[in-house]
Amino acid sequence: MPELPEVETVRRGLAERIVGKLVMAEAHDTAKGFPNASHEVRAFLLGATITDVRRRAKVLFIDLSTSYSLMIHLKMTGQLVFVGESRFGAGHPNDSLIGVLPDSSTRVTLTFADGSALYFNDQRKFGWMKLLPTSEIEHVPFMQKVGPEPLEPQFTAQQFATRFTRRANTTIKAALLDQSVVAGVGNIYADESLWGAKIHPQRLVRTITDDEFAALYTELRAVMNLAIQKGGSSNHTYVNADGKKGSYMDFARVFRREGLLCPRCGATIEKLRVAGRGTHVCPVCQRIE
Repeated sequence: MPELPEVETVRRGLAERIVGKLVMAEAHDTAKGFPNASHEVRAFLLGATITDVRRRAKVLFIDLSTSYSLMIHLKMTGQLVFVGESRFGAGHPNDSLIGVLPDSSTRVTLTFADGSALYFNDQRKFGWMKLLPTSEIEHVPFMQKVGPEPLEPQFTAQQFATRFTRRANTTIKAALLDQSVVAGVGNIYADESLWGAKIHPQRLVRTITDDEFAALYTELRAVMNLAIQKGGSSNHTYVNADGKKGSYMDFARVFRREGLLCPRCGATIEKLRVAGRGTHVCPVCQRIE
């Protein structure tokens, strides 16, 4: 599943290309990927102009001039591909990014007044595109539960540490992956930020000191900002809005580097299983004691 930097990369790329477009037609294959009433589609999507592309956690929102929005979750294998005066793909890197569309993986097609189109492709059919009033987004159960955005300027180190209080008896990695604690953190950036802060991922939250939380806050923001700058990590499955693999993995210090030397101390990086996820750690820099 894409992490915050990958989804933010998609958002930025699409915002440059589809804002201002007028939606003329919509087609979808099944209600699972496009669970919307036909009368609402006719009233609030067709004939609407795209006013913005936003992100909250790992979810995208395409805002419309009708005060409705398309809420989009790419899940594991989703793609958004814009085809118009030029072609730009974002998402799972299969041939649909460059092939003729629609194809067998296309779940939704939005056709714009200028003849360009946005395709939502999803091989595994887990993703979805929901039409709802923009004012109702904040009341969607997921949106009510999701934690603060870690990159927001007003989100302080003290607020970051406070978010972990109710997870005192869980591992720090499990708490980092909990979207209700902090939004958008997945496996890659959890491992990278914990390594940067010299915190073992199996340590319980209650053992983390104030100074360590401050270091983790700084490292998490740094690795996510670098990942956005580099177009995401790709993680073998995601590409950026120009159809190119993100290059963050070229800068990874610990993730997927098991058996290699730690760039900080020279010890051999190990792979463990923490919170049900493959986890990469330096046994010297990140002591569990």
